[in-house]
Amino acid sequence: MTSSPHDRDPGDGFPDAGRDVIRVSIVVPVYRGESTLEALLEEIVPLTAGRRTGGGNRFVVSEVVLVHDCGPDRSDRTIADLGARHAFVRPVWLSRNYGQHAATLAGMAGAIGDWVVTLDEDLQHDPRDIAAMLDMAVADGLQLVYAKPTNLPPHGRLRNVASRVAKSVGNWLVGEGETSHFSSFRLVDGEVARNLAAYCGSGVYLDVAMRWIVARVGYCPLRLRAEMGRPSGYSFRRLASHFSFLVLSAGARPLRAIALMGLCSIGLAGAIAAYAIFAKVTGRAPVQGWASLVIVMAFFSGCILTALGVIAEYLALTMSIAMGKPLYVISTRPTRGSER
Repeated sequence: MTSSPHDRDPGDGFPDAGRDVIRVSIVVPVYRGESTLEALLEEIVPLTAGRRTGGGNRFVVSEVVLVHDCGPDRSDRTIADLGARHAFVRPVWLSRNYGQHAATLAGMAGAIGDWVVTLDEDLQHDPRDIAAMLDMAVADGLQLVYAKPTNLPPHGRLRNVASRVAKSVGNWLVGEGETSHFSSFRLVDGEVARNLAAYCGSGVYLDVAMRWIVARVGYCPLRLRAEMGRPSGYSFRRLASHFSFLVLSAGARPLRAIALMGLCSIGLAGAIAAYAIFAKVTGRAPVQGWASLVIVMAFFSGCILTALGVIAEYLALTMSIAMGKPLYVISTRPTRGSER
């Protein structure tokens, strides 16, 4: 005997008008969480019994996926202990350290919730803020909601300045005005999260990959907390590695600058040649022998740069295929068009 959708538990399925309870999966990539995971789970436990948001949406945290990314401490023992104590905790063991984005994707791949929340292990992100993010997502029909910090990150001045510069460059590379608000505290539609984990390849910046398949993105103002006095797991070297992923997965926009420089160089050569011919014919100025050398160098340099730009476009196409960028993704319910 088959059951109709109305016979299911109200917490099953997707968060639409016919459902009362929204199931949320929390994915936590764990690198150095031995001293913080216990406190984080204590904050999540009340949410597993169900809560009602300020907007009247009922939700429950149905699972917490702790992805062990093989950090330097004994997070593995903490994860195993939490998994034994709590039925909703599901450990995922990576074979070696792959980095935060890969660990997040590994957790998303098996998440079963209608929505997937990703947050850090260091207690900066308050699980209670999930309610505000859910309200924004449901009210505005969003597929992805980022936490938008209302306070400065609890880091040194040099790191904060470097972060702002990197995010400004990211805005130009990705072509989105709000990439400066990329955050590891995200609320993602469950379908998007699972599809992304299936398609996304190695070496891609996770938030750029999300933009491949989402149409509506929101930014929820929230206040971040301090890191509990624990040193950050992100050194400048690791942050530079994240930035390189952003640059390499941003698409062809940086590469098109090469072709643009080539075309400008060819245009400059043409302008110099036209001026030199005009000056020679009218006798207004003597044309020295170096003029022809400058024209030839500018012209052929421009040709080389333009050719490199064309080759770069082909490489960008190959990269997008290698990184797993999908041609399309099918959803089980309609998506509102993105606002321009």
